[in-house]
Amino acid sequence: MKLVVITAGLTQPSSTRLLADRLAEAVGRRLSEAGKPRVIELRELAVDIANVFVTGFPNGRLREVIEAVTEADGLIVVTPIFSGSYSGLFKSFFDVLDNTALAGKPVLVAATGGTARHSLALEHALRPLFAYLRAVVVPTAVYAATEDWGGAQDPFTDGLGERIERAAEELADLLLRRAPQARTAREEDEVVPFEQQLAALRPPH
Repeated sequence: MKLVVITAGLTQPSSTRLLADRLAEAVGRRLSEAGKPRVIELRELAVDIANVFVTGFPNGRLREVIEAVTEADGLIVVTPIFSGSYSGLFKSFFDVLDNTALAGKPVLVAATGGTARHSLALEHALRPLFAYLRAVVVPTAVYAATEDWGGAQDPFTDGLGERIERAAEELADLLLRRAPQARTAREEDEVVPFEQQLAALRPPH
């Protein structure tokens, strides 16, 4: 089972990467079939992504990343929030994907920001983006404001840890339910050698 984590943090270290790692760890605890997740740092691909809009095609490094995302069983995507929406780098990466690449793929969306007021960006920006790409977005979106990392908790909401665990459970459940279907599809896609097809048509002696 292939889990890919996409993080659009611009600094190192970043709270965006920290949130991505915590989400991946929580999902991994629930998936015995999952190997180590592939983490994609978009800041390392910023120039490659920009060049696609000039040249019209991705270079080798970016093409390999796009293939990894397309072939993943599920995604965790995390972006910092700027001016009430996802970052330009985050959006640009998904702009270079084929618009059918994420069709039916389970996705957990998450974001970080300086204030809890920007948490609605998950619902009015990220969720519509992945709905357009026909991904299956888990019900719980995870937002981490600066105060969340200090352990403070709004008495009217779940804490960050609870939100992470709930979202991870939802993604893991989707992946586990889809796994038998994915295996069946891969088996159906296997090419049977011509000799075997011919032998099957021969009448028994």
